[in-house]
Amino acid sequence: MPHSFTSQLMHCVFSTKERRPLIDPELQQRLWPYMGGIARENKMKALSVGGTEDHVHLLVSLPSTLSIAKAMQLIKGGSSKWVHDTFPRHRAFAWQEGYGAFSIGISDVKRTIAYIENQAEHHRRIDFKEEFLMFLKKHGIEYDERYIWD
Repeated sequence: MPHSFTSQLMHCVFSTKERRPLIDPELQQRLWPYMGGIARENKMKALSVGGTEDHVHLLVSLPSTLSIAKAMQLIKGGSSKWVHDTFPRHRAFAWQEGYGAFSIGISDVKRTIAYIENQAEHHRRIDFKEEFLMFLKKHGIEYDERYIWD
């Protein structure tokens, strides 16, 4: 076969450093599209970007040539730099060091997009820590809670 065909759909989740509530609604309106632009410039497809004041969810489709680690480095690093350069009042802004990346199947795309788009409503019932642990358990990822939170 002369070409490679892949489907790498990843639901990525990461928070601000120390889960500080730094992403106010005004910043969200600009940051989410900017993160999608970083994805596009690096040959990813951002199918959905959203979150709350202390974390973000991205549903991205990765090209076969890009690892998830590199994708997260590009998106997190580029968006953090942009926030610092564009919003002087957000000098304290930073992303946490790590991230969660969970593969999904094509049949889960619509459900995942709806989940990302309804983050504000969702987090009226469950906080980020509970949500993240739920993802780890759902995907069968072993963890020691002592080492998850910074």
